[in-house]
Amino acid sequence: MTDDAPELRASDADRERVAEVLRDALAEGRLDMAEFEERLDATYSARTYGDLAPITRDLPVGGAGAAPRVSMTKEPERDGGWAGRITGGEGSSTWAVAVMSGFQRKGRWTVPRRFNCFAFWGGGEIDLRDADFAAGEVVINCVAIMGGMNVVVPPGVEVVVRGIGFMGGFDHSEEGVPGDPGAPRVIVTGFAFWGGVGVERKVTRAERQRLKEERRQEKLERRQERERERLERGSGRRELDASRSDGHGRHGLGLHDLHGGRERELERERERRRDT
Repeated sequence: MTDDAPELRASDADRERVAEVLRDALAEGRLDMAEFEERLDATYSARTYGDLAPITRDLPVGGAGAAPRVSMTKEPERDGGWAGRITGGEGSSTWAVAVMSGFQRKGRWTVPRRFNCFAFWGGGEIDLRDADFAAGEVVINCVAIMGGMNVVVPPGVEVVVRGIGFMGGFDHSEEGVPGDPGAPRVIVTGFAFWGGVGVERKVTRAERQRLKEERRQEKLERRQERERERLERGSGRRELDASRSDGHGRHGLGLHDLHGGRERELERERERRRDT
């Protein structure tokens, strides 16, 4: 963990890297369960690099003996295609365990060719929406004993479910949906006993916000169009009323003239009779 700027805010990816070091230390016997849980809680509640730095300071990382470093620069933007998300390298996290607790893999991480996870009286979430992939086909192996797990995939990814359930089950609802060209294939396998493994397809938060903004803009445009039509109907109605009013005026004037001419004709006829 860098000490150059301890006051800078840590990201979810930074916390996840530290959590992975803690899991490795637990598996190697460097931490007992109480120490692991205490440090894991501190990791997920950390807000800055300075909060994260002490958590793994006494632990080796990948055999190098150095604490994990946090990138101080932004990663390059993705080009939006699947090719840029299939890296061909190693996974940033290869396993997860939840014993009467929970785990998460989410945000920007690299899914290995095979990811193994285990939950006993606990649960876990494997979120692939913002993830990169080590290969075009990856395997998520889930073992759930009286617990549950949930695999979240983005639209465009092909999903194949091969898990076995005994008094439990695997969700097959997302199977059969064709993947986008070049998109990775995710195989969900494993075993569920008195537990379950769910699979769901969701868009990313950024995409959800974009769609929400599009719907808001469409509603605004429809509202403006309705208001424009209402104003146009009102203008046409006023013009019609004005034309009707003018017509009535002209008609009334014609009747008055006709009535006056007839009166004059009757007066002349009366004068002619008097003269005779």
